Amino acid sequence: MAAETLAAGGAQVTVYDAMPSAGRKFLMAGRGGLNLTHSEPLPDFLARYREAMQHLKPVVEAFPPDALRAWSAALGQPTFIGTSGRVFPKVFKASPLLRAWLRRLDAAGVAFAFRHRWIGWDDSGGLLFATPDGPRVVNADASVLALGGASWPRLGSDGTWTVTVAAKGIAVAPMRPANSGFTVAWSDVFRDRFEGQPLKGIALTIGPHTVRGEAVVTRAGIEGGAIYALSAELREAVLGIGQATLTIALRPDLDAAALTTRLSGTRGKQSFANFLRKAAQLSPVGIGLMQETTIASGRPLASFSPAELAQLINAIPVQLTGVAPIDRAISTAGGIAFSELDAYFMLRKLPGVFAAGEMLDWEAPTGGYLLQASFATGLAAGKGALRWLNP
Repeated sequence: MAAETLAAGGAQVTVYDAMPSAGRKFLMAGRGGLNLTHSEPLPDFLARYREAMQHLKPVVEAFPPDALRAWSAALGQPTFIGTSGRVFPKVFKASPLLRAWLRRLDAAGVAFAFRHRWIGWDDSGGLLFATPDGPRVVNADASVLALGGASWPRLGSDGTWTVTVAAKGIAVAPMRPANSGFTVAWSDVFRDRFEGQPLKGIALTIGPHTVRGEAVVTRAGIEGGAIYALSAELREAVLGIGQATLTIALRPDLDAAALTTRLSGTRGKQSFANFLRKAAQLSPVGIGLMQETTIASGRPLASFSPAELAQLINAIPVQLTGVAPIDRAISTAGGIAFSELDAYFMLRKLPGVFAAGEMLDWEAPTGGYLLQASFATGLAAGKGALRWLNP
């Protein structure tokens, strides 16, 4: 986006990419259909950026979701709004959009230099790259750093740039997993039986924060959309005190009284698990989660009264013991502090150097918010660089 903006303003632009081809992380984002943005009202949209909202609000308002959809359509890839409110290209893939985008950049005169990993600056301030042919120094009138976070290192985003940038006296918040899974000490029986099983239509709560959605049991713990939506709160709790209690409601649309009534019927000859499945419409993995909870107490689930069962169904405590590794996270929190940037996304301590995207200190849940802010900050940094080149 920065390159497109600069080229449109008449600048001669080269994109230096550590990978052998362009847009590898963009293509990875498209494996699930390329969730470009979200259709919810802009005030609600902006609130997803939490503490970073005040910094991202001006640039997202300048390039909002409707503008991103129009940009995609202009590249021959119209979008649609899914049932969740998320926005996708109609072809549900990233590759056609990327190909059209690269053709537009080529037509605008943007050059690409691949297998060029940026490793800092030389003594005269030139950009220093590691290439297959050895070190290369590039002198530029302006540069935009868009180096990503620290997840997906095999696609180039390994976070090694943080040391280089911090050495220039620039404040960089530590990289932490965002939109990540969490570890749980499941019993062997539960893990072996329910690994990969989804928990659908649930509500997850930590402290005052509750989200509705789905989660998936993994061999090491739990992940999924609803987990990602709470990942910031869960992560801070785990990193702060070493663990966090996540409360799961299996039937959040039924209150305790309604569930108690359903569970007060006679069981007859059916197994207790079948009774729970039919009376409360619980899935096998949900029942297994209830049993997993009662194992620790030493009290059999079958000994619970209808009222106790009703209470447990919508308040299952799950102890999170750790955060999944950062290289398995969808995105990262941390990065260059916004206080280091001026209003044009230029680093105050490095005149002529701009920064954009996930390398800045912000995070957002999945749902299109990550790509939207990356597009918007890239556009803003490109405009800032143009302003620097043409004062």
